[in-house]
Amino acid sequence: MTCMTRPISMTALRAFAEAGRSGSMKQAAAALGVTPGAVSQQIKQLEDRLGLTLFERHNREIRLTRDGQRLLQPVDGAFRQIDAVLASVDRAPASARALTVTTCASFAANWLVPRLGRFNAAHPEIEVRIETSARLTDLRREGIDIALRHGLGDYPGLASAKFITPRLIPVASPALRATIAQARDCLDYPLLQDGDRIDWDMWFRAQGIEDARARRGASFEDGYLLVRAAVAGQGIALVGNVEAGDDLAAGRLVQVLDLPWPSRFAYYFVTPPETAGDRKITAFRDWIMAEAEGPAGFTPGPPTL
Repeated sequence: MTCMTRPISMTALRAFAEAGRSGSMKQAAAALGVTPGAVSQQIKQLEDRLGLTLFERHNREIRLTRDGQRLLQPVDGAFRQIDAVLASVDRAPASARALTVTTCASFAANWLVPRLGRFNAAHPEIEVRIETSARLTDLRREGIDIALRHGLGDYPGLASAKFITPRLIPVASPALRATIAQARDCLDYPLLQDGDRIDWDMWFRAQGIEDARARRGASFEDGYLLVRAAVAGQGIALVGNVEAGDDLAAGRLVQVLDLPWPSRFAYYFVTPPETAGDRKITAFRDWIMAEAEGPAGFTPGPPTL
């Protein structure tokens, strides 16, 4: 390795360790509660800093290079040791602190915050602090009590419970005047893409359609921005019913076709296991589970395919 005088970003090393362990940028992003683009950017910065190529990239797959393999074991081992030490350190009791919750901006804006008043009314003694960020998050080190993460539920060293499984549905602004009778008709309109440009492609494949146009169109790393582009009439977006729920209810968006497709990911309530039983945390968990399942939760919509 080259001689280095500047410190290396711990955030970039954490992103590398997660991606190297899972073999997937998307799974690493799910584990860390950020977008795949954020993970990819951190790894690129680390590669530039070291002057090494750590991954071979083949379409949607990544594989560690020889240098990446040499680096992974010590880096991953170091983070596991840090996590173990932090888990053993006594923290201030939850009753002495505000309840800090981190999640992505789109979920906070479209689902959590509009409902949060009901929790505050039921538990006025609990002060809730909401953080939204696309950066990598270490719950223990940063003193965060709860993460509401969109992922696969695999969060090593943390306790997780699924509370919402969103469905991907095609939506557009009424101003777009989209005339859609079948899935293939969506290809006649601009498609608004997720950051990896794979959701539309997978949705069309689920309908038995393979077409290169499925990957065309503007892309957005953040789901909130994707929804806002659809509301602005820029095209058809394939988004989770959770993220689009309020805009659908208000008429700012319409579901252009009744062919929802289950998302591969779900929303999980994640917390360090050593604090999962704290009164504030259990109160918030019970409330959010009830919100997701009851009439005040998201609209299930028609049966999925």
